[in-house]
Amino acid sequence: MNNSQQKILAHVQRNILLSDKEATEFLSILSEVKLRKKQQLIQPDQEVSSEYYVVKGCLKAYYVDINGDSHIIQFAIEDWWISDFEAFFIDKPARLFVEAIEDSVLLALNKSSLETLYKRIPKFERFFRIKTTNAFVSLRKRILSSLQKNSKERYIEFCRDYPTMEKRIPNYQIANYLGIKPETLSRIRKELA
Repeated sequence: MNNSQQKILAHVQRNILLSDKEATEFLSILSEVKLRKKQQLIQPDQEVSSEYYVVKGCLKAYYVDINGDSHIIQFAIEDWWISDFEAFFIDKPARLFVEAIEDSVLLALNKSSLETLYKRIPKFERFFRIKTTNAFVSLRKRILSSLQKNSKERYIEFCRDYPTMEKRIPNYQIANYLGIKPETLSRIRKELA
């Protein structure tokens, strides 16, 4: 078993216990994907047939509006999942870009293989229900934060919730994620220093 497989099994087994046979079957449906920094994994209008577990690296999912401005929806680091989930779940063309911020190693899980896995090992439905619930709660928390908190409070919350990401992600991308200008983030960081 390689390092990537060990990492995803540890990730899964924090929520469900697998027999050796179940673990082997799960690992058999994953495929490794390597991305270089700034390489795109997903682009708008493409079919999205996989979701991706991050073994190593950092990625962002973002939307580009009609004015050409990008809006970062999600970051993903080690032990997180990323995709254009709307496209993945409801078979619509992608609306997001997913791009590597750092050189990255991912494990791809194909949707049809996942559906088969649910039938063969039903406990995976529980695992992915937990993951989806956590993602929903996190998204709702982010929306409420953007509605209720000022820029400084949102930045402090980001640093508290994601302490390792602040050092890995360029400031202008953190500012974009928080919905503020890079100059505002610089000012906030100076005030907090």
